Amino acid sequence: MNRTIAGVAVALTLAVGLVVGVAAGSMLTSGGATPSPVTAFGSPHAGGGTPTASLSPALTPTPEPTVGPSETPLPSYPPLPTPEPTPIRVPDPLTGRMVTPAVAKRHVVAVMIDDQFAARPQSGLSSASVVWQAPAEGGIPRYMALFSEGNPKAVGPIRSSRYYFIAWASEWKSVYVHVGGSPQALALLHSPAGKGRVVFDADGFRYEGSYLWRIHTRLAPHNVYTDGAHLRSLASKVGAKPVKYKSPWQFAPDAEFAKRPKGGTLLVPYLENKITYSYDRKSNRYLRSVSVEGKQKDAASKVRIGPKNVVVMVVSFAPLNDGTHKHRLEAQFTGKGTAWIATNGKTQKGTWRKASLTAPTKFYGKDGTPVTLTVGQTFIQVVPVGTRITIKDGKVPPRPPRPAVDGRLDPRGALPE
Repeated sequence: MNRTIAGVAVALTLAVGLVVGVAAGSMLTSGGATPSPVTAFGSPHAGGGTPTASLSPALTPTPEPTVGPSETPLPSYPPLPTPEPTPIRVPDPLTGRMVTPAVAKRHVVAVMIDDQFAARPQSGLSSASVVWQAPAEGGIPRYMALFSEGNPKAVGPIRSSRYYFIAWASEWKSVYVHVGGSPQALALLHSPAGKGRVVFDADGFRYEGSYLWRIHTRLAPHNVYTDGAHLRSLASKVGAKPVKYKSPWQFAPDAEFAKRPKGGTLLVPYLENKITYSYDRKSNRYLRSVSVEGKQKDAASKVRIGPKNVVVMVVSFAPLNDGTHKHRLEAQFTGKGTAWIATNGKTQKGTWRKASLTAPTKFYGKDGTPVTLTVGQTFIQVVPVGTRITIKDGKVPPRPPRPAVDGRLDPRGALPE
């Protein structure tokens, strides 16, 4: 019986499904009318009208991921270097060259250098800022080299002091390097004046072995030497500190090539030495030659000595009665006198002036205005009154004409050189 009842239930279920399927099919085919949807659960529409149905739950579409353009990585560059600050440059007080402020404040060092035949060739003259040359015993000349921005590999041979050289060194309150000296000079150097009031005394007899030394390739007294590094150390040892100098001279750059003369010489004679300067147009220097040796070269640097400026000072000299028989001299280094100033290949006659022991020596043209020197090294040749100096200036060559234009002379004139 149970099987009968189950069969009847299945039959009824199939019959109901058949009826519903027929009804649905008739609605789909009746005049193309849109069938009324039925809710998923068979409940009528809440508004009582045509029931609506959702055959499946509403699905919210998932947006596809947006794929943007692929980003190309930027190339990596090394970091830009930090720009270096422009170095500050100021004129060197002795040469007019542009140097660092620290170099411009270096304390000037003056070194007495021998000029006897056995002392040649000397070392350090090409590196000096200013070089003085004047008679010593009996008219035999001697050098005094002033160093500011230079750094010579060797300086020497170093010789003894003279009072008038101290006067010229005192213009910069120099560290005065020497080996002994005349009684007159030593009296000044051993006084408070030699402790920085006039100059800083640096006697080789005291500092030999530490800051000065003797070489073995020359005989005494022509064998005492030093170098730039030891001169700076010696300056510190004697108490000379950096100083802000005010130059008594004015400088200008080289004259343009076209305005420089071709040729020219200066001849300055001393006892046992004759100095000849030959003007070189290209370098704008006065190439130096001495007596028998001819072209003068620095023994340390191997450089031909050739300053930018040459000044010839005429000074009164007389025998120094110092109780010895060494024929020493004294000089009238104050006041004024005749001077020839050679620069840029041209020489003019003027005057030198020095008001006192420590006052600067200044140079003036024939019109009384201060002379302008060319930037670079200066040699000052001090000669006794009556010395015959031979000066021959060269001539400025004419400028070459410009090429012809259509067979005619170019109206712009000569070509600049």
